[in-house]
Amino acid sequence: MPSSDESATTVQQTTGGTGSPPLVLPPAGYELGEVIGKGGMGEVVAAGDRRIGRPVALKRMRDAAPAPEEVARFLREAQIQARLDHPAIAPVYELGIDTAGRPYFTMKRLAGTTLRELIGEAELARLLRAFVEVCLAIELAHTRGVVHRDLKPANVMLGDFGEVYVLDWGIARVLDHSEMRTRGDIPTLPGQTAAGAVLGTPGYMPPEQARGEPVGPAGDIYALGCILFEILAREPLHPRDGALASTLAPHDGSPARRAPARAIAPELDAACVAALAARPDDRPSARGLAERVQRYLDGDRDLDRRRALAADELERAQRVLAAGDRAGAMQAAGRALALDPTSRAAALVGRLMLEPPDRPPPELALRIAEVDHAYMRSQWRQVGFAWLSMLATLPMVAALGVRVPAFVAVFYLVCGLLAALSFANVRAARPWTKLVAVLNIVLIVLCTRVTGPFIIMPVILCITVASWVSYPPLIDRPIVPALLGAVAFGVPLLIEALGLVSPTWRVAHGEVVAMSSIVELGGTPTRVFLIVGTIAGIAAGGWLARAIAASRRDLQRTVETQAWHLRKLLP
Repeated sequence: MPSSDESATTVQQTTGGTGSPPLVLPPAGYELGEVIGKGGMGEVVAAGDRRIGRPVALKRMRDAAPAPEEVARFLREAQIQARLDHPAIAPVYELGIDTAGRPYFTMKRLAGTTLRELIGEAELARLLRAFVEVCLAIELAHTRGVVHRDLKPANVMLGDFGEVYVLDWGIARVLDHSEMRTRGDIPTLPGQTAAGAVLGTPGYMPPEQARGEPVGPAGDIYALGCILFEILAREPLHPRDGALASTLAPHDGSPARRAPARAIAPELDAACVAALAARPDDRPSARGLAERVQRYLDGDRDLDRRRALAADELERAQRVLAAGDRAGAMQAAGRALALDPTSRAAALVGRLMLEPPDRPPPELALRIAEVDHAYMRSQWRQVGFAWLSMLATLPMVAALGVRVPAFVAVFYLVCGLLAALSFANVRAARPWTKLVAVLNIVLIVLCTRVTGPFIIMPVILCITVASWVSYPPLIDRPIVPALLGAVAFGVPLLIEALGLVSPTWRVAHGEVVAMSSIVELGGTPTRVFLIVGTIAGIAAGGWLARAIAASRRDLQRTVETQAWHLRKLLP
């Protein structure tokens, strides 16, 4: 409701309430409902005008025997609001005296949401359109000799159908005293607006009002600047704690500098800075402020100012890039490009996006680590299936004739463990990398005991080394996979040379002979096993290499596609 007393009240569920006077009906024709607002000396009741069938809000005094000065204040508020006939100011319908001799007045009953609740939630264009309406309503008040003196987001209401209302004219100052004389001022919010001292709400009043000086129309302009600042920066100009001290101290009224990440339009930033000028004479009129915001909404842009700001941002981008702040350079260059699409910032943005940094910033490094982790999960899954495929050779090994069943059982048990660990590493936060490496070497050593070091085993060893070389943590350390392969190949040769186990190969009479103490080698089963095993190993290696290459290719295509779109986007 647009009065001073209800803005700091809570809705009551029954008519009256503690401290309320006995229910006294106004003149015939009104039906009273629940109390919807209550303040220091008055209360607002939802009512119905039976004569013309419309809902109204009826404000009446709470005190059964109000002092003459209080009555004068109450009547003054109704008279001020009634003389401001603007769509954004709730009209007063009737002013009268109830049966107990107390004044009351009825006005339009409002419904909606305050601007304070919508800042940060509603679209910027909607808030700016509402702001223009508020400015024009204040311009009308100024032409009628009225200064609001308590403008703030909580005193602006937006209706569900595009309506905008300026509320709370309780401490308005009348500059023209020919019709009304100010005998005192009505507090707006207990604890925030004190009667007889500093009037208004700290954080939105101008410096002259905070000093207790007379406030003219320029004081409302400063409050409008505070509202516009909050709309643009999504935070108040002055902090809630220490708002008076902040108001009196020199402060920067630029929302663009306060919230650079929001990319605030320079036209709106300049309008806000002008409204928040320290000297009242330097502030525009309410209509002038409204026109500047409306021109922005209509698409009018100050191209010269934008080019100058773009040049400043580009210079800043180059300066911070030279200092090593790549992220800051990207942000500054992006703002320059948004301000002026023809700026040379396009080349800098393209270079920063397409050329990788020597040392990625922490945020980028974290994202790269996430990509590598996703790739590792995919690779562990592929390796798991590769180890599972080793189990398919069991029937062929059994067909050869097994001499040491326990050895064969251990061999395929290790294959199963490697498959299980690979699939577990898909979801593990810290993969069992070292254990897998050890089991890899054990398996290769066992494989050597079956067919010797030069048959089938080299294929398995190549697949293993290739998978380790492409593992992201080891890509930049190829010496580690090479050493693993050398150890896996050399350990069987070493233990045979030391006579710890029976030999699996020999060179004699121009022949390299493979021997096995684990299975029977000879005849058709051996030929089938050697041919099929070798082909299967080659196929598995090719499939793994193809999967790795496909992942890399897809990533590269994604990067190139993004780069192509970026080149087409930038002028």
